[in-house]
Amino acid sequence: MRPLAFEQLPPAWPSSHFPASLSAGHSRLMAYVLKRVGADGAVRDTCRSRVLESALALALVRRSGSSRVHPHDRDRVVRYLERHRGGSGPMDAAVASAALGRGTGHLSRRQALEGVVSRAPEFAEERKRALVHAVFTMLGAGDAPDNGDAHSFDVRALHPWAAVQAVAVKAILAGGRATVCRDDVALLVSTQAPGRVWEGNLLVHLSVLHALVGVPGMEGVVDAGLRTTFMHQRKDGGLPFVTDTDTWCTAVAGLALCGSGAPREVLHRIAGHLLRVQQANGGWSYTDGARLTDTDCTTVAVEFLHQLDADTYRDPIRGAVECLIAVRGADGGFPTYGAGTPSEACMTAAAVNALSTQGRHDEVVRSALRFLAGRQKSDGSFPPGWSGSRLHTPFRAYLAAHPGSRQFPPAVHDMNRRIIGLVRAAQNEDGGFGQRNGAPSDAISTAYALIILAGQSDPAPAVRATRCLLARQRPDGSIISVPDMLGPRPFPYHVPLLTDAFTLLALGHLTRRIRQSAVIVPARRHRGTKPAATAGSPVASSCRTLSTPASSTRRIPSGSAVSSPRSGKA
Repeated sequence: MRPLAFEQLPPAWPSSHFPASLSAGHSRLMAYVLKRVGADGAVRDTCRSRVLESALALALVRRSGSSRVHPHDRDRVVRYLERHRGGSGPMDAAVASAALGRGTGHLSRRQALEGVVSRAPEFAEERKRALVHAVFTMLGAGDAPDNGDAHSFDVRALHPWAAVQAVAVKAILAGGRATVCRDDVALLVSTQAPGRVWEGNLLVHLSVLHALVGVPGMEGVVDAGLRTTFMHQRKDGGLPFVTDTDTWCTAVAGLALCGSGAPREVLHRIAGHLLRVQQANGGWSYTDGARLTDTDCTTVAVEFLHQLDADTYRDPIRGAVECLIAVRGADGGFPTYGAGTPSEACMTAAAVNALSTQGRHDEVVRSALRFLAGRQKSDGSFPPGWSGSRLHTPFRAYLAAHPGSRQFPPAVHDMNRRIIGLVRAAQNEDGGFGQRNGAPSDAISTAYALIILAGQSDPAPAVRATRCLLARQRPDGSIISVPDMLGPRPFPYHVPLLTDAFTLLALGHLTRRIRQSAVIVPARRHRGTKPAATAGSPVASSCRTLSTPASSTRRIPSGSAVSSPRSGKA
């Protein structure tokens, strides 16, 4: 996701093409993200409430007959669901109505089911179908008994989270018709510890508790699990999908700040936190408290550490690269989680972006790009990933196979040509981009698109997208947008800071294309004085890719927040 090297970019654009407010907007956004960096280097934000977990928590209180949940907390969940009965889609509306005992009807549940399955990755469709049936069963609104397809519960090729979820779903769908086997009970109970949500995943946690309701001797486990659940109740009364995504936020924000020239002291503080939460296998998980590493977090952490100081962080980077290579699929692609799980387009693009920092693994990269090109659809998009926007995977694939390279076969260049065509065709009248074809513009989809537009010859689409982004900026510098992340796919959840980080990342890509003004300032300064930051720039550049070459003059940009030298490592 890091910015391309200057030599890989087309000629620079005059700053006069872009809104005069770009520099100030970029500066405010970076200042906002900098304020979110903690003393320990972590960049944290709260995962917002979601209807699904809130409904399952309320249903669990009722099913278990527990007196451990304070009536006030239960009533707050009810009020949250009442406010969201309209829902953001058929699934939310049906789930909220079922949890409130308002009835849903077979047709609305069927619409919710088909909507979920149609947006799930092909390899996970049957599991998602079983999960939706289980959700309505937990809410007391299930249809005729449905034991699901046997393939839905085959855990041999599943990563630990999916395996536990599958076992819980199997037990829930079996209901009172079958006794949960001893091994399954043992697996489910192993995820429970008072005060701790296993792997930070509230949805799995609640599914496990629902599966254990009615199992002899499990009353205490369910009661303790409910108490733990309500430790994470949000101010609005709802419950979130996960406790947090702090490691993912830290890695993305770190790379975005690096690309915008944040102070090195802050960047090294962020790096220090990432090193402290790096797992024994060399990878990173999405949150500090989880143990299952994933390709997404690991690749972005590698890019950030490489950009900041490849020599200082040589050993952590080497460990992370070994972790990535260990999960590579036989098809040349990379999965989200462990070895043997299905390769995915987005994660393969992410792996290429990380591995390309190393100057080796050439055959691994070529094989991965062949896989990536083979997964592209005719319209330029890719199969569902972990974002609700169809432009997330394309921007990462575009960077993985940037058109400035001549090393790639025709199929890879064709892939990028189709990506560019997709983005050009998807721009809305207001200059922004929506999550799906015909959807209204949102900030994070527009940020994804802007990263691609920043590498094109014509500045006009990038100018329009920039205006759209700046129009969605709050006075404090943050950015307004829709929920974008998915988990489990295709259920959206919201961590607002990720919109800020990805928008900052996009503006970092953009400002590298903007030519400085013709105002010349002598570089010579009085002995003992500090160099002034370039006008319009929040701070001096701090990452190797953005280092300013020695020169007898400096140019002050009028439309960009960082200077645009034409040298440095990408």
